Formats: sequence, C-alpha cells, structure tokens
Amino acid sequence: MQKPQTLRQLLYATALVGQTEKLATFIDRGRIECRRGANLSFRYHYTLSLVVQGYTGSPDALMIPILAWVAEQQPDLLDRAPHEPFTFESELLDADTADVSIELELSELVLVQRTAKAEFVATHVPEPVLVDAFPGVCGVSLLQGLLDDGMTIVPV
Repeated sequence: MQKPQTLRQLLYATALVGQTEKLATFIDRGRIECRRGANLSFRYHYTLSLVVQGYTGSPDALMIPILAWVAEQQPDLLDRAPHEPFTFESELLDADTADVSIELELSELVLVQRTAKAEFVATHVPEPVLVDAFPGVCGVSLLQGLLDDGMTIVPV
C-alpha cells in the first residue's frame, strides 16, 4: 500500500513541518477485492486513520492539504454522497492544543502479471486524473501547488 506514505509525506511538508513525531498512521478494516480470472490482480480497500497528537496549528492547515491529496489520490471521495470525503474527531487538550484523528476510506488497484521466469510483478495503478476536481482551479495540481509554493493558511 502506497497511499498512506504519500499522505504522510505531504503532511510532513505542509502542516507538520519538523513535527514528524506527532503523526501516527494506522490501517484499519482492510480487505482485498479479487475476482476469479486469468491473473491475480486485486484491489486493497482500507480505512487510513491519521492521529496527530499535541497539534497546535490551525485545523485548516491539516484539512486543506488532505483535501488536495484526496483530489488526486482518491478523487471518488469527492463525488460520494453526502459530499463528505473523510471524517475527523478532535480532543481539545487546552486552548491551543488538540489531538486530531482523521479517517479516510481508501482503495488501491494492484495489477499482477506473471513474467516468463514465473515471477509475479505487482504494479500499483495510479488514480485516473479527473478534470476540474475543484472548479476554477482547472489544470492546476492542488497538491503540487501546496508543495511548490509552501502553504500559508490565513485565518479570517
């Protein structure tokens, strides 16, 4: 499974710069989808749980990069009714600090091919690129924009 690592790396580069020790990730309720056929290709389905302990930043600074990541890595979550791509909980420890838990329902397609040497090669298939996942930001990778430009969340 590759998606958990890519989301961790994004959060380390945006909301949790220099605070890698605060993020724990867990994979829960995992299952495999596979059909009888000529190959062993399959799809992972699982809940990715992120726990940020002792978080002192803006909740927006966590949610915005996760939404940008979802738009590229699991875009079907943005189309799912009732338009709630993930869930979260927060324990407010004091006026400035919280433990934040976030859950995302993810899937990853793995194509399995057998080589002439009777080896199996597993290839993780990227999500299809959807046009204009966020209207008005057409042709722009939100995820890359966060990483290239740095991220500043301006509270209103």
